[in-house]
Amino acid sequence: MQQARAARIVAITNQKGGVGKTTTAVNLSGELARRGRRVLLVDSDPQGNATTSLGIAKRGLKASSYDLLMGTAALDRTVIASGRADLSLVPADQDLAGAAVELTEAERREFRLRDALAEARTRYDWVVLDCPPSLGMLTLNALCAADSVLIPLQCEYLALEGLAQLKSTLDRVREGLNRNLHISGVVMTMYDGRTNLAQQVVDEVQRHFPRLIYRTLIPRSVRLSEAPSHGQLISEYDAQSRGAQAYSALAEEFLQREERVS
Repeated sequence: MQQARAARIVAITNQKGGVGKTTTAVNLSGELARRGRRVLLVDSDPQGNATTSLGIAKRGLKASSYDLLMGTAALDRTVIASGRADLSLVPADQDLAGAAVELTEAERREFRLRDALAEARTRYDWVVLDCPPSLGMLTLNALCAADSVLIPLQCEYLALEGLAQLKSTLDRVREGLNRNLHISGVVMTMYDGRTNLAQQVVDEVQRHFPRLIYRTLIPRSVRLSEAPSHGQLISEYDAQSRGAQAYSALAEEFLQREERVS
């Protein structure tokens, strides 16, 4: 039996697009839910890819993360069922793109999401925030709301440069806006063990950030790419695939790290 505690909030973020951020947010959420944790996935990206990855149509949403962020709907009105046990969703659509502009003059603009998610702390075990590929107002709101940050990093040559920039941003957020924020770790994605480059990038990240890098490597996988188009988690689409096994292992490693901290 798990000891009751307030939910922890983790932001999945990287300012670079195409690094497996949404794939990680969706499948980590699914794996945590499969382990009996009550999970709320918040789609904080105007593209709404986390929403469609779960098989939920963006057209006709009664409320979304835009409404949650702007204060026009409470958490109860924005949360919808994902069709999976213990996994709920706050969906997103293109309306969210306007939030950054609308928040420019808003009071407590950096803390809108944190305030809106306050009651989620007592209802869930984990709240997972899928951030947009930028370091703008939407991501800043997620970082101010989060307890920890998980950084997906593609196995490519320029990965370290982007990681250094992101880490600098996180340090500034921690110093000025959210002292409780910590980096859960860096997850290497799109790993292809057949290439020397992939292993060299992993080795470089290990050398520069030895305490941050996760042991679990997420492989480059056609099955992982196909699953969202069917509105399925990788564990639903192909439970025996390397991608499914990797996200299962990632969830175990994530819980080991985070439950030590909490």
